[in-house]
Amino acid sequence: MNFVSDNAAGVAPEIMDAIAAANGGTAPSYGRDDRTEGAHCRLAEVFEHEVAAALVTTGSAANGLALAMLAPPYGAVLAQEAAHVQMDECGAPEFFTGGAKLVPLATDGGKVTEAALRRALANYPSDAPETVHRVRPSCLSLSQPTEYGAVYSLAELESLCGLAHEAGLSVHLDGARFANALVTLGCSPAEASWNLGVDALSLGLTKNGCMAAEAVVLFDARRTRELAWRVKRAGQLLSKGRFLGAQVEAALQDGLWLSLASRANASAVRLATGLADVPGVEIVAPVESNAVFAVFPERIERRLREAGVGFLSWKYPGDRWDGRLRRLMTSFRTREEDIERLLALAGGAATTNRVVQG
Repeated sequence: MNFVSDNAAGVAPEIMDAIAAANGGTAPSYGRDDRTEGAHCRLAEVFEHEVAAALVTTGSAANGLALAMLAPPYGAVLAQEAAHVQMDECGAPEFFTGGAKLVPLATDGGKVTEAALRRALANYPSDAPETVHRVRPSCLSLSQPTEYGAVYSLAELESLCGLAHEAGLSVHLDGARFANALVTLGCSPAEASWNLGVDALSLGLTKNGCMAAEAVVLFDARRTRELAWRVKRAGQLLSKGRFLGAQVEAALQDGLWLSLASRANASAVRLATGLADVPGVEIVAPVESNAVFAVFPERIERRLREAGVGFLSWKYPGDRWDGRLRRLMTSFRTREEDIERLLALAGGAATTNRVVQG
């Protein structure tokens, strides 16, 4: 029973079929094939906008390349304190940007607030004579959903994007689980991205049914050539690029990516609702994507781990639970019987708390 990460889920059958189909015959190399072209067309269609896009193999590469397009080496990237780009990419954003500084922002429930952003911007006055001695705020990076599973509303995103643009910053969205956020918001990809002022999106698909496929999506199609050069320099231009193209094209075909995300979200709600009924378990955050954050009594956690249930100890900035917070992730492949088995194992504790559902 693996609730450690949605990365553990493997490949959706429809996407595996597309990979197998791409394996037949020959095709031009380095992304000049029909499947890669089809993936690029599908991205423009899905987002209802001309885009500059690149298909890459990892989320770290997608984030690093996107930020490199938005922030110079002497720039600053403002990001929530627990953001993946801040905590879990081993300096990849700094590497890809050539040295841009990551500036962590305090959050409220995992979300960056307007107040926190204003406080950070006040530290970098653009008209001060000593400005050259400090990095220049160049980009606001937001995770959608956040590392605590929260989903920014459209109004929240629009407000933050507007404030960033007023200050001369571009906006990057780390969308490792963007499809899960879209399912919760019930809106189109366009309405949750460029229509609100997002300049660049790291579109995650690996956690949602692909084998290894992410996309850098820039909503300024004029930057296509520059992005292509950066992809090559970063070692992300695959010679057999058709296998990336096949995955992305299949994922976006007929809304498959949203269907897979919907399954994962529904499993998370079922898991959280069931855990909330177990005496002593506390669900500490709204369940708005495919992540469940809980605090377990020691006896329940021991019972789960002894039975082979996998989940993460969550020790990140913003953790108010003194290291007791646990993260359980669901995926498109989470089985109902595994959820029910976990809930059965967790039963029998003493106190009851409630779940807050988003």
